[in-house]
Amino acid sequence: MTGYGADTTTGEVLEGLDLTGRHFMITGASSGLGEESARSLSQAGATVTILARNLEKLEAAKERIQGSVPSADLRIGIVDLADLGSIRVYAESFLAKGVAIDVLINNAGIMACPFMKTTDGFEMQFGTNHIGHFLLTNLLMPAIKAGENPRIINLSSAGHTHSDVNLDDPNFDTTEYSAWESYGRSKSANIHFTRELVRRYGKQIQSFAVHPGVILTDLGRHLTPELMEEMTERVKARSTSSAEAKKTGGLPFKSMEAGAATQVWAATTNDLRPNNGAYLGDCQVGIEGGNPSENGYLSYIYNEDTAKALWALSEKLVKQEFPTN
Repeated sequence: MTGYGADTTTGEVLEGLDLTGRHFMITGASSGLGEESARSLSQAGATVTILARNLEKLEAAKERIQGSVPSADLRIGIVDLADLGSIRVYAESFLAKGVAIDVLINNAGIMACPFMKTTDGFEMQFGTNHIGHFLLTNLLMPAIKAGENPRIINLSSAGHTHSDVNLDDPNFDTTEYSAWESYGRSKSANIHFTRELVRRYGKQIQSFAVHPGVILTDLGRHLTPELMEEMTERVKARSTSSAEAKKTGGLPFKSMEAGAATQVWAATTNDLRPNNGAYLGDCQVGIEGGNPSENGYLSYIYNEDTAKALWALSEKLVKQEFPTN
């Protein structure tokens, strides 16, 4: 489809594109991949709303981006994805402005944290990575549908190979908590959510799930030597992993510009319409059974019944239904 690959950068993806007049919204944009996505899209002329839970960090990120791109048209918004009340307050205030969203990039996430619960009692990784984005996306749907060629990009991960979703015990109420199991569940949920969005809104909206690769960001702040060792062993055990990964557990690291490239590509390219709902990695469409460290995925993430059931469970948990219209 493209000549892009693991080392492709945001600059290469956006080369020659003029995004003037288009509005992007990015969660978790106070650092890391979210900030780099905002910077690169701003450089291409886009208007970008950056969201995070900490105002001071958001303002610092805005300053850094404008230091690199003086012409950047940036807006900020405070949203705590681990608090449904915070999400509802922000969505209501944003919709009142009557502003359309051309592309929503659900970039924020938490990885392999100790067992914790969100404000509303959900296990933290499932609650933040999936439930928070599920509610935010659906509440903002009127603004998204009003956008031009609207898209929803959900940041997933090769971590989906750790586990599919658990619809019977999503919050580890009855099963022993595992940080990587939880992360895997949440990253699989991101993909099922993407697939169900396309099933419901495919004629109106494009949506893609993205594996960014391995990048040194704040996402890894909870990683201990024990968790790193467990992850290494899990990578070695993946039947679809490369020979090198099976032997060493090694994962290829990317620069920030390469890590953000796939989500920026998904948000801007016209090449992906025939692949609406696809899982992407290394700026390529995913390959079932391929190397998860690149763009490979496990087949359970494309189960339509699971996607429908997860949507129904998510509506129950947020206590609000979102019928397609």
